[in-house]
Amino acid sequence: MSYCVNCGVELCASAKECPLCNTPVINPKNPGQGQGVSPFPKEKGQVETVKRKDMGILLSIVVLATAITCGLLNLLVFKATAWSLAVIGVCVILWVIFIPAVIYTKQPVYVSVLYDGLAVSIYLYMLAYMVDSFMWFWQLGFPIVALLTVVTEAFIFCVRKLPKSFLTVGLYSFTALGIVCVGLEIMIDLYVHDAISLLWSAVVLTVCIIIDVTIIAMLSIRRLRNAVRRRLHF
Repeated sequence: MSYCVNCGVELCASAKECPLCNTPVINPKNPGQGQGVSPFPKEKGQVETVKRKDMGILLSIVVLATAITCGLLNLLVFKATAWSLAVIGVCVILWVIFIPAVIYTKQPVYVSVLYDGLAVSIYLYMLAYMVDSFMWFWQLGFPIVALLTVVTEAFIFCVRKLPKSFLTVGLYSFTALGIVCVGLEIMIDLYVHDAISLLWSAVVLTVCIIIDVTIIAMLSIRRLRNAVRRRLHF
């Protein structure tokens, strides 16, 4: 007893093709039979793709439901602390990230980075409100977010507007890394010790400067630049 490989209808022993869908019947014991003819249908089925708008609506509903649910639990059941602000802040950050990634793909990257920085700042402010302590937010949290946002914006500008290659991207990256590390240690020192004393960031900055000088030398000397490209295959 045999069945059609396409629609599954039962076939008689002498059938050459399926009486329902006309799919050729091939005997596996006779491999020479029907050579060049596929027993499977030629047309491929297609699954309808999910639209970005629908995906964005779904993600927005999930994030909004999470925020509202936690807020109600905090308001009606677990009233000891404002713990829901932490969850709501995370939901805000996730939703802001979903805007350029899913919902509105044409949004400029500079605006996306700015929105991300604002969302993180709002989240840190919620945490400060939850613990009733704003000094660390204004002296440490917000300045660090602002520093990272500005450096990221500058890095994106350099990559998009200035000459772009493997070496130049490396130059921009190590320069940004050095600036971020120095800025972080300065802010931490001012908040903790009320004085600036560069230690670990000075080491990172020194390494970044050495690498930057090396990259600038390779970019300036054409023969050296071509030799490096041939050896590193870029």
